[in-house]
Amino acid sequence: MIPINRSFIFFYFMIISVFFVSGCWSQKELNDLSIISAMAIDKNEEGQYIGTVQLVNPGNVAGGLQGGGAGQSPTVTVYSAEGGSVLDSEFNLTSKVSRKLYKAHANLIVISDEIAKDEGIAKLLDAFERDPEIRNTSRIVIAQHAKAGDVLKSLTAIDSIPSEKVNGILKVIQQSKGENMEVTLQEVIKTLTTEGKEPVLSGVKILGDIKEGKKIENVQQTELSTILESDSLAIFKEGKLIDWYKDETSRGVIWILDKIKQTNVSLNWNEKEKSIIYKVIRQKTKLSAATQNALPTITIHVNVEGDIREVRTPVDLKDPMVILDMEKELEKEIKRQLEETVTRTQQNKTDIFGFGEVVHRSDPRKWKTMKDSWNDTYFPNLKVEVEVDAFIRRTGLRSNSFLSDMKE
Repeated sequence: MIPINRSFIFFYFMIISVFFVSGCWSQKELNDLSIISAMAIDKNEEGQYIGTVQLVNPGNVAGGLQGGGAGQSPTVTVYSAEGGSVLDSEFNLTSKVSRKLYKAHANLIVISDEIAKDEGIAKLLDAFERDPEIRNTSRIVIAQHAKAGDVLKSLTAIDSIPSEKVNGILKVIQQSKGENMEVTLQEVIKTLTTEGKEPVLSGVKILGDIKEGKKIENVQQTELSTILESDSLAIFKEGKLIDWYKDETSRGVIWILDKIKQTNVSLNWNEKEKSIIYKVIRQKTKLSAATQNALPTITIHVNVEGDIREVRTPVDLKDPMVILDMEKELEKEIKRQLEETVTRTQQNKTDIFGFGEVVHRSDPRKWKTMKDSWNDTYFPNLKVEVEVDAFIRRTGLRSNSFLSDMKE
């Protein structure tokens, strides 16, 4: 029997395996790419889609525009092209750019409110979700009373890339104010395909002169001529934009969706409006459905904890009874805000809260009889109860305000 040299066999298979290694067949040289940071979709009067891309100028990003010196170039360049579909407009863009459009770093998709109202967002999103280069974590926003392409053309300070500015605004507002939220491509599609829930997206508006915002001089001054702002929520029904919420109403939506990180609640005290400011530091919202009756009853239960952060009237914060009274007033105020949000939304006949989803989980058989006419028939007539438990954890760095020692 011929002895087998195991080392030889191992070496032989190593050599053979080289022929099956694919190597760098899919490599992309950086010098051959135009890196897209954001995309936008509008429509012209002829019904053609206008696709806009925001391309990063790598050589200008490192230095940034912080110094604002003369002769500096923008950190981004914007191109637009028309087409009969989202993909057509993208194809037509290639004739204007000398490099391959690379979408793997795109983190923002802006859709005009005109498209969102007239035809909805559902059909548009297929082109983005189907593309293997586009991240499903890209944020989606609605351009409020503006062209989506103009949002990408507005140069911004601090965050030199406008798409980073928009994403930063959404993140900060959700974490500190609770009136807007980040929504990804994946989350929108999941909501659109979920029974008993409608999408909610943040809006972005342009404040100031749009033409001035496109110039580099806009970020070379202490007070910008044009800024991007997000202070409203876009409310959808069956994939179409039907209303805008802001202030307490938009906060009520975020609260019911259990996405509040931090926010402030103002209380009237001693017959003075908004004289006590309560800062929410943590909260938990739970939804439940009672389906015994013909029409389900939805209960929104909120547990909230926070601190007293501002006092503008004399009050004895050392008195436990005063703290208890404040907690009761907080519960009433939060309950009022949530009830008003629910009432307006029921009038709009669109279940953005996912009440139908809660009913579906609680009683699938009953939901089957309701789902086809949920938004128009059942949701507007639901009995919704709001229960709030508020707790004051601290009163800041001091108890009683120095205002208590001053004569009014």
